[in-house]
Amino acid sequence: MGHPMASGWSTLRAMRREDELKNTRIARGTAMRVLAFARPYRRDIAIFLVAVVVDAVLGVATPVLAGSVVNAISRGGPGAGTTVVRLAVLIAGLAIADALLSMVNRWYSARIGEGIILSLRTQVYDHVQRMPLQFFTRTQTGALVSRLNNDVMGAQQAFTSTLSGVVSNAIQLVLTAGVMLTLSWPVTVLSLLLLPLFILPARRVGRRLAAITRESYQLDAQMNATMTERFGVAGALLVKLFGKPDTEAGRFADRARRVRDIGIQQAMFSRTFFVAMLLVASLAQALTYGLGGWFAVHGRISAGTVVTLALLLTRLYGPLTALSNVRVDVMSALVSFERVFEVLDLAPAIAERPDARPLPTGAARVELRDVEFRYPSAAEVSLASLEDVAALDRTITDPVLRGVSFSVEPGQMVALVGPSGAGKSTTAMLVPRVYDVTSGAVLVNGQDVREATLDSLRDTIGVVTQDAHLFHESIAENLRYAKPGATDDELWAALAAAQIDGLVRSLPDGLSTVVGERGYRFSGGEKQRIAIARLLLKAPSIVILDEATAHLDSESEAAVQQALATALSGRTALVIAHRLSTVREADQIVVLDRGKVVERGTHEELVAADGLYAELYHTQFALVDSPPKPFTESDQEPVVLVAHEDYADPAEASAS
Repeated sequence: MGHPMASGWSTLRAMRREDELKNTRIARGTAMRVLAFARPYRRDIAIFLVAVVVDAVLGVATPVLAGSVVNAISRGGPGAGTTVVRLAVLIAGLAIADALLSMVNRWYSARIGEGIILSLRTQVYDHVQRMPLQFFTRTQTGALVSRLNNDVMGAQQAFTSTLSGVVSNAIQLVLTAGVMLTLSWPVTVLSLLLLPLFILPARRVGRRLAAITRESYQLDAQMNATMTERFGVAGALLVKLFGKPDTEAGRFADRARRVRDIGIQQAMFSRTFFVAMLLVASLAQALTYGLGGWFAVHGRISAGTVVTLALLLTRLYGPLTALSNVRVDVMSALVSFERVFEVLDLAPAIAERPDARPLPTGAARVELRDVEFRYPSAAEVSLASLEDVAALDRTITDPVLRGVSFSVEPGQMVALVGPSGAGKSTTAMLVPRVYDVTSGAVLVNGQDVREATLDSLRDTIGVVTQDAHLFHESIAENLRYAKPGATDDELWAALAAAQIDGLVRSLPDGLSTVVGERGYRFSGGEKQRIAIARLLLKAPSIVILDEATAHLDSESEAAVQQALATALSGRTALVIAHRLSTVREADQIVVLDRGKVVERGTHEELVAADGLYAELYHTQFALVDSPPKPFTESDQEPVVLVAHEDYADPAEASAS
């Protein structure tokens, strides 16, 4: 820490960020919240600071002893040899103590820093998991991950390098300057006059570095975004179908070349900075030797004092340059903390009440009672910094559900049908509290779901969506996500009930087969059946199927339908369906239009009523379930190969 180079990197980083932080205002109370994170580490921080102080004292003591060795040699005499040996042994002892203290400092620094990282990361991760679905549909995933990585690491700096640096540098500066002034104030003052020759040009270099570093970060972010999009399975497929490899490579190469050019500039600016720092330190040391030596020749100070002054000077420039940027270091750490607190302060829309009680087990009855729902504004569920916008939209939207009421008796299957945007998926997602009603109530066995514990709600309800998501893990791990303690026999039983065990047994790794990103190693029908197996393993009382057979070919649909028959047996089911076969099997059909229930009844009753359902039946359902008409040469339209796909509701699919 004593040598100018030791604080060079931190000084350079601080100068880069000085312009960025110039107009930054830290919210009141941030510092107190930061101290709250330090409270569990009070004892460790105290030991750490004591070790830092002692280490700083040893750093000043060693040059003084070195000067005493020179003086002992200069004086000579009978006892000079013994004195020199004793001083050398003492210097060696101080070196050993300094090494041990550096290990102690590092251990406590790592313990404190990593402990704070653990606390921050776990708090942010847990908090983000509780955010509403709209938060994730609006937020840039990379920006959110950055809060868990870069900003948390920046916050850690406050208790490690910044705290120890300020304390150590301040003590070392005071002790070193005090000793130097005591030994020879003229040499000390003249040596310090060279400092502005370094600081002023260095600030200009720092500002230039800040500009090109920002551009470098932006280009890196763009390249990362490009790679993330193009290297994903869906992105890679799109590039293969529509993209031009040469064009893609050229665009990426242009950005990469600019990053290379910036890297060269950064390297040269950094080298210039350090060369200037070393040059000024060397000139100051030369001045000390020259002026101090002249004083020593004329008997005003001893030769040992000159050596002490020269050695102490090397320990003076580092703390001076570091402390000149202490405000930037502290502000950088506080900004990182504030960005983390910004996420923690965003209240989850779905929260468990303090007096929440578990839902009763067994057969379940679902009731929606005069439900109204509107999607919250962006300002209610998101952060501008995570969306990369200047300000969030605060517009209050119109309700998407208006006075929806119906019930599903234990063991019944109720189908929700309606045109696109009618509110079918939104209605279904109110039951497991993916969203909360704006007014009215959703009840399970007569208990408002908002008064139930979240764990019991999750245990009672199982959901299969049209695009079943699988984590990039093994089949077994994906299944045990529903029941962590499930045995292999239970996994195989669930797979057999879902009509997928034969395929899994045929795989070389069986249950240990990794499914790939988002399960892309399997077809849509296979993924759906694995998702149904996961639901069967959970064994919920209520099953919600959100277009679970959408986008499947007829063969896959038949297998999935057979698996669903097992999944729905004896369970209360709420089904969003676009297949006539599924709708016909429903005990009751609820028809939604523009957020309202407009019809309800059995298939036969609704067809006879000749209302909206009858219209959907004669268009949507009949078209979906009838075989496609083959094209002939007399057809005027171009022949298009299309994968068979059901009527879908993109807005609802993205919302749910």
